[in-house]
Amino acid sequence: MTTALYRRYRPENFGEMIGQSQVTEPLMTALRSDRVGHAYLFSGPRGCGKTTSARILARCLNCAEGPTDTPCGTCPSCVELSRAGGGSLDVVEIDAASHNGVDDARDLRERATFAPSRDRFKIFILDEAHMVTPQGFNALLKLVEEPPAHVKFIFATTEPDKVLGTIRSRTHHYPFRLVPPAAMLEYVEKLCTEEGVKVEQGVLPLVVRAGGGSPRDTLSLLDQLIAGSDGDSVAYERAVSLLGYTHGALLDEIVDALSAGDAAAAFPAIDRVVQTGQDPRRFVDDLLERLRDLIVIAAVGAGAGAVLRGLAEDELTRMRAQATAFGAARLSRTADVVSAALDDMTGATSPRLHLELMIARVLSAAGESASVLAPAPAGAPAAVAPTPAAAPAHAPAPAQPVVSARPDEEPVEAPTSAQPVASAPPVDSAAPVVEVVDAPVTAEPVASAPPIEEPVEASAPGPSGPVDFARIRSSWPTILKRLEDVSRAAWLTVTTVQPLDYVTESEVLTLGFASPQDVKSFKGSTPGPGPSDHLRAVIEQELGVRVKYLPKPLPPVSLAESPPADRGRTASSASQNSEPAAKSGPVASDASTPVTEWAVASIPSAEPQSIARPLPVDEEPAEVESAASAPLPPQDGAVDQDMPPLPDDADAPDDADAPDEEPPYEPPTRPGPPAAAVPQRSAPVTTERAAGGGVQRYGEAVIRQVLGATFVREEPYEPPTRFA
Repeated sequence: MTTALYRRYRPENFGEMIGQSQVTEPLMTALRSDRVGHAYLFSGPRGCGKTTSARILARCLNCAEGPTDTPCGTCPSCVELSRAGGGSLDVVEIDAASHNGVDDARDLRERATFAPSRDRFKIFILDEAHMVTPQGFNALLKLVEEPPAHVKFIFATTEPDKVLGTIRSRTHHYPFRLVPPAAMLEYVEKLCTEEGVKVEQGVLPLVVRAGGGSPRDTLSLLDQLIAGSDGDSVAYERAVSLLGYTHGALLDEIVDALSAGDAAAAFPAIDRVVQTGQDPRRFVDDLLERLRDLIVIAAVGAGAGAVLRGLAEDELTRMRAQATAFGAARLSRTADVVSAALDDMTGATSPRLHLELMIARVLSAAGESASVLAPAPAGAPAAVAPTPAAAPAHAPAPAQPVVSARPDEEPVEAPTSAQPVASAPPVDSAAPVVEVVDAPVTAEPVASAPPIEEPVEASAPGPSGPVDFARIRSSWPTILKRLEDVSRAAWLTVTTVQPLDYVTESEVLTLGFASPQDVKSFKGSTPGPGPSDHLRAVIEQELGVRVKYLPKPLPPVSLAESPPADRGRTASSASQNSEPAAKSGPVASDASTPVTEWAVASIPSAEPQSIARPLPVDEEPAEVESAASAPLPPQDGAVDQDMPPLPDDADAPDDADAPDEEPPYEPPTRPGPPAAAVPQRSAPVTTERAAGGGVQRYGEAVIRQVLGATFVREEPYEPPTRFA
């Protein structure tokens, strides 16, 4: 039975540590100058030498010749803390993952009070210190802050952020890092030489890559390969199958197929990857690493061997040929596709499907590149890229008629037209020959073919001439239609607005509003673009000008000017908006004041100076006016005894159709003045309204006149009291 490699080759002094010079050099300097602290915190990834460094520091502190930066290795303390030693009584290693409570911290405090049995210091090494609970750290806080002179603490952890901040602030923190691949490759080569083990070319780079920069993991994998090999030689095939990487020959085959765009060779190679039971994700990872190596070779050139260590010269030569076949641009695009596929395969239920689709995308990109770079055949005319014409996106481009002028001239493309060319008279032999191929046929022929023009690419709509008020007025329905597609709410607000004037020089658009409330709604009251902003954007898209607004009241609209279909609506809106419009009157804009986004002029809301001509009103007699005045206030208990006369006998209801009479209403008897003493209120006298219109009456007169109603009793309003 043999001891593991990582135990047999564990460093015994700081000089044997690899890749941790940022830790070993400061510690050796502190030991030489006798400035050793009372507590240390070693942090870093697993297997990078934290616990080993803690043991080396303990050997340096308790060495018989120390404290020294290089242990002697012969004193009892150095022997007990060596690779084959059984440990020292004065160096206590505690697994904090299983001793992380308050009771364990109390036990440690009791042990710290005793002096060391033999050596100079009593050293406590707490491995996996982040597993200690906050209560346990708090129990150790006072001891770590002010320990006895003979006590030293060394905390080792992979997660220093989980160590209590009060503990971490009282320690010297040394971060450990992963070992670089170059240093690790050199170390394992020396180790194999010392062990007398022969390894084939390419095995050690795979071991270093699988170790991930951790010396302990790397030595464990190498120990596994040595133990599973026949004799003292480690074969490449055995390493590939055991570590799960893709064989270099298979990678070369797939890369060559992808560079040549050969699908017949690429997909069978992918099938072999799947049939051998290899993980598709690992294969994609290996392929991505190979593409990375090719990119480095294409960029660096002859100096790639200094960057890609561990590769044989023949393998570098083969990879240079692959990088040349791919090209730098295609290598970068292929690496992007492979990297995206690797991300998509994470957690996928069918990794093989993603792998095959990735190969298809790489081959498709290779085919497109080959078609673009393919040279034209000899004697063939140079291909000219057609200029896109302004055409609807949904309509397919019709066939282009080819017009040839003479047999010795090049054919010229005629413009696309939905109307065919009419039949021409017989062509003379000396005249140019016109030949139409695949011309579309419609029912409306034209007299002559349109002139041949180069199609122009459609651009953003812009004004074909100066934009004036007439053009804005004619384009207003189109503007409203586009505004409805942009914002329905803005369209509903702008439908009540009318353009009144437009100044071309200052781009000021005067808009008519029915009321000041419409102006506020048009400006918008919520954060963000409002109806005014949407309308300005639509006008800019339609006409190519960015307008500024000047609000004014709408002029009064008569029924005669409005179309028949809108007379009812115009009459109602005019009756509602005539008063605000009359109130505002004409608004004079100050020409000297510049108009920005909004003009300072607004719709006034003061009382009107002049009101439009009202409807004709019939003059009423004086007695009617006096009779229709407000009646006397009724008193409690008073009852109207007199019935008002009907307007006309013809309007009186027929006795046969009249309903049965109801018993007279008898009011409840209440104390009060006698009925004779109550003054009788005269009934209001009403007259029939004229057919042409007259004074409109409301209230009691209408009820008496139209309904023939009789008021039995009226009671005055009495406000409620506390005890009512």
